[in-house]
Amino acid sequence: LRTAVIPDFTTYKAPDSTVFTKEDMQKGTPALLMIFSPDCGHCQNVTTEIIKNIDHFKKTQIVMVTWLPFSDMTSFYTTYKIAEYPQIIMAWDPKYFFLPYYHVQMYPKLIVYDKKGKYVKEFQGNIQIEDVWKAIGTK
Repeated sequence: LRTAVIPDFTTYKAPDSTVFTKEDMQKGTPALLMIFSPDCGHCQNVTTEIIKNIDHFKKTQIVMVTWLPFSDMTSFYTTYKIAEYPQIIMAWDPKYFFLPYYHVQMYPKLIVYDKKGKYVKEFQGNIQIEDVWKAIGTK
């Protein structure tokens, strides 16, 4: 499986375009990758649900990635006050690595990895946040 482990990647974090790679991710914690579009309604809803239920994601590294312009991403970052949630990294993917790698057909696409970096499950489109908790292993 291509997605069996988190792939090597290079992105640029909001708000300051600092480089963020797989090596910068927290070790020993589950990871949730969210490939999103700032103007997508489902993406906005899932982001709202994650924030509203952030206690379920306290020990999860969340990496939200978009390929759209950096300015669109930083606007989303500000609107949803992502800076208030240290476990969430919002990153820009100007090389379009994530879209073909994960065969994204619908937004958002969430990919869950366990604390060893092994693939668990993925979700796409209209997502029930409770299903994501179960995949991560939180209740």
